[in-house]
Amino acid sequence: NFGMVEPVSEEILKDQLQSVFSDFKIDGIKIGMVYNSKIIKVIHNQLKKLKIPIIVDPVIKSTTGGTLLEKSSIKDFQKFIIPIATVITPNEYEAKILSNTKTKISNKKMAKKIQEMGSKNVVITGVKSKNNEIIDLVLEKNQSYYISDKKISKINHGSGDIYSASLLFSLVKNRNLKQSLKFAKQSTFDSIKNAKKRGKGNTITNIQKQDSINIELTNAINKFTEIKNIYKTIPECQTNFVYSKEKSKTTKDILGISGRIIKAGKQVLVAGKLEYGGSKHVATALLIMNKKSPH
Repeated sequence: NFGMVEPVSEEILKDQLQSVFSDFKIDGIKIGMVYNSKIIKVIHNQLKKLKIPIIVDPVIKSTTGGTLLEKSSIKDFQKFIIPIATVITPNEYEAKILSNTKTKISNKKMAKKIQEMGSKNVVITGVKSKNNEIIDLVLEKNQSYYISDKKISKINHGSGDIYSASLLFSLVKNRNLKQSLKFAKQSTFDSIKNAKKRGKGNTITNIQKQDSINIELTNAINKFTEIKNIYKTIPECQTNFVYSKEKSKTTKDILGISGRIIKAGKQVLVAGKLEYGGSKHVATALLIMNKKSPH
């Protein structure tokens, strides 16, 4: 069951923000639950002049159904929070509310309406597709595209928080938006897969300590797919990236894409997951190299 909500006072919030800004160099900000107009206006006044990435994860309802943004405050959210967003990440329900959509329109049109309210970029998350995938619709200034991933049939708490926090982390590390969204989606997928049951409520998403090899290979693949005209280098048998631990004994010690990096027209897509043992063909070649030169 959903518990009580008690909003923080505007005086305390203002004091908290000033304390943090006076003590630390802030590289990026994530805005989640704001609840009412007083809180919204304090946040706007404190953050409106900042030139750092601001991710807005609009929280209107909790997983358990509780209201987390007063209905009377939605207009102020649109007026004061959306315009300071570098990226806003609503799900379909939240996008419908924030875009003032009363009739059935496309997600792209809803995203455009939200972007016109001031957010530089809009990502509508968790759009279900017919082929058991979850798709995110991305609207940047001059382009729109989709990022898809396999659906995990598990009700959980915290996936939206991890998605927006991972996105902010990646942007602060100077990756572009598409690379950052892929990183956030992978982090979220892993956190849902590793979700743990705590008490009697929904399972809680869980971030496990990340494998440094996985991080390095993920970054390399993202950089590769973003190279201009890289589709021209993808052969008919497609492409894989693998990374071996030192002194590997079998292909199970080698990280690779379980599918391939494929060419789709002029686009380059990653089809499959990074897994140890994910590649057999390229991993076998690397295994032979590894025996001769383990360093």
